[in-house]
Amino acid sequence: MGKTNPSSTRRRKGLNLDGVLGFLNQLAADRSSYLVLVPLILFLWAIEKWVFDVSKWVALVVAFWASFQYGSNKRKLLVEDLNKRWMRAIRDASLTTALEHCEWLNMLLLHVWPKYINPALSVRFSHMIEKRLRHRKPRVIEKIELQEFSLGSCPPCLGLQGVRWSTSGTQKIMHLGFDWDTNDMSIMLHAKLAKPLYGTARIVINSLHIKGDLQLMPILDGRGILYSFLSVPEVSIGVAFGSGGGQSLPATELPGVSSWLVKVFTDLLAKTMVEPRRRCLSLTAMNLKKKAVGGIVYVTVVAANQITRNGSGGSPSKRQQTNNDSADEELRTFVEVELEELTRKTDVKSGTSPRWDSTYNMVLHDNAGILKFNLYECSPGSVKFDFLASCEVKFKYCDDDSTIFWALGPDSGVIARHAEKCGEVVVLSIPFEGINSGELLVRLVLKEWQFSDGSYSLISSSSISHQPLGGSTNFSSCTGRKISITVVEAKDLIEKDKLGKHEPYVKLHYGKAVQRTRALSRSTTPVWNQKFEFEEIGGGEYLKLKCLYEETFSDENIGVARVNLEGLVDGVVKDVWVPLEKVKSGELRLRIEPLRLYDSEGSNGSVGSISGNCMIELLVIEGKDLVGADLRGTSDPYIRIHYGSVKKKTKVLYKTLNPVWNQTFEFPEDGSSLVLLVKDHNAILAASSIGECVVDYQSLPPNEPYDKWIPLQGVKKGEIHVQITRKVQVLQRRTTVAHDSSSNGSQKITGQMKQLLTRLQSFVGESDHEGLSSTVSELESLEDTQEEYILQLETERAVLLNKINELGQELLNTSPVPSIRRSFTTT
Repeated sequence: MGKTNPSSTRRRKGLNLDGVLGFLNQLAADRSSYLVLVPLILFLWAIEKWVFDVSKWVALVVAFWASFQYGSNKRKLLVEDLNKRWMRAIRDASLTTALEHCEWLNMLLLHVWPKYINPALSVRFSHMIEKRLRHRKPRVIEKIELQEFSLGSCPPCLGLQGVRWSTSGTQKIMHLGFDWDTNDMSIMLHAKLAKPLYGTARIVINSLHIKGDLQLMPILDGRGILYSFLSVPEVSIGVAFGSGGGQSLPATELPGVSSWLVKVFTDLLAKTMVEPRRRCLSLTAMNLKKKAVGGIVYVTVVAANQITRNGSGGSPSKRQQTNNDSADEELRTFVEVELEELTRKTDVKSGTSPRWDSTYNMVLHDNAGILKFNLYECSPGSVKFDFLASCEVKFKYCDDDSTIFWALGPDSGVIARHAEKCGEVVVLSIPFEGINSGELLVRLVLKEWQFSDGSYSLISSSSISHQPLGGSTNFSSCTGRKISITVVEAKDLIEKDKLGKHEPYVKLHYGKAVQRTRALSRSTTPVWNQKFEFEEIGGGEYLKLKCLYEETFSDENIGVARVNLEGLVDGVVKDVWVPLEKVKSGELRLRIEPLRLYDSEGSNGSVGSISGNCMIELLVIEGKDLVGADLRGTSDPYIRIHYGSVKKKTKVLYKTLNPVWNQTFEFPEDGSSLVLLVKDHNAILAASSIGECVVDYQSLPPNEPYDKWIPLQGVKKGEIHVQITRKVQVLQRRTTVAHDSSSNGSQKITGQMKQLLTRLQSFVGESDHEGLSSTVSELESLEDTQEEYILQLETERAVLLNKINELGQELLNTSPVPSIRRSFTTT
């Protein structure tokens, strides 16, 4: 250990003193105010030492300082809050705000589009396209189906240049750009071409570009958002075509097709979502997960206010104004109401504020609809109607079982109403499109929404469901059911002023099946009460109705209608009035009931047993007191028998008003109406009607003949004597009948035809016109008898096959040995 050097110790102390002095000099140069603290601290220490205790005042000084800082901070926050409120008030009061960036919206859309938005929109749009293709396909295409539909993984870009708000009255409007350019979408259609073209075609849409300015308008306190384009957007579509399963050809190699599709798509956008046409996105608190497929709405056109001939107005002189006022008072106007293809027209009223109070039953075949109101002027003594103005009301089903109504308001604003349930009255005062064109007051009541699962919303309750115990009622194309359609009556059919028979009847088209009612005498309120049955077709097939007037030369169409048969429930009868489309008035009353043919075990049900194992035997005996249709006061009567689609007739009896036929006819029972049409035979002109009647057989007991005189309708006198029997067919008996019809019956018909041909040759040589007419009539009767034998053989074949299936199923169910069951199944 060495000793410490005193000189090094002093050097270290000297260095420390020099460092301190250097630090103080540097502090005096840089922070001269800090040097004041040293005498202040010495002064306070002296007071604390010799005068009084300063530490007692420190807490008071700190409290005063903290209070001052708190008040200053509160004033600063208040100023900031007032500035924000002032800026918000200025923004709300201004018509247009500054652009705001919304990159976050596109980032959010990019993440949620592939898994959430794209599948939902693809399913929704595919249903819309399938429905449009099913009911509105071109004539050159016999059948078209959607094979694939996907919007791709690329979402649209919103507000790339920013978002701004504007104000129209009290309505806030968001403006943003819309740019959707995608190349990974896939929409594939397969079309079967109709005559004269043949083969199949494949249509693929693989790219889409839409660019335009979009606007959003929140309505009903956030229950919905209206959206539309400010102008027609730019549209381009990439299309590829091919034949069958071959390679597709580029769209550019098919001139005009791609441009035609772009035009169709652009026109569709212009008609549905370009100002002032707006669509609605409902924002509901809950989702009942129901699919609305149709509805019934009552539309009441109440009155109009301040309508003029010239909707554009102007600044006329006092004299011109007086002339215009007197002319407007002479206005005779009416309103035409349109919903899809259904149109109705009010009566003609006079004045600038006419009142109609006309109510119409309108039927919708979708979950949303557009009610169009067209105002026309009816000039006295003129058959031409002048269009004055129009307006629209749109309505849509919401997922919480409510309904939203909206229309274009004054100054391009919005009129919106919300009905919580069916039956609520919605009153709207809608301005006609145009300046100074007046307003229209309408009252709307949504009576019923119909759903695809068989449930429906009614006025009496918010939701009534008739679900079968087995689950859903959505059936495939082969449902195992029949649908019973009863055409009950009609009302308010259009009247015809020209001469003619004007005998109304109804044609029913369902799939490929076509049936018709009988034609009644001239009436605008005919009553048919005819029942028809159809095999149920799945996939949303519509029942198409056509109402016609039967005329001498060609029938005249007086209206058509469509009925949605989705969601029918076993045992539930639906009684509806269906308005006729493409005409101004007219409704048809239908009773619709589904009938189960087979139960779950495959055995025949009640309806199937009756239809397959019962025959209707009709014996036409005689007639009496018939109307004399000839100039000599007699008739040449015969009877045409209509049973569903089957038509037969008796022989012609000449120059008699009390004919005796004694002819028997048989029909397999299918529930149709049995109609007898009594005709007067004429060799040159068409046969004239001398009465008709309907034979009621549904309530008759089986295998018991029922004898009855039936008075003829549509004439002053006349009766027909018939005997009808509902014969329950037994397999052995039917086999015997079939054997007889195939041997003895065919031989008899052949012999009779040979005799008639011999007689026909003799009459031709003798120029006997009456004999020729009688022989031709007998030949037609034999032809009908031959058709009867053929129909009976087909019925026997169906019954035998049914029995074989029943025996095979019974053997399969009762067999204890699995090998036997397998061998029977394979055979």
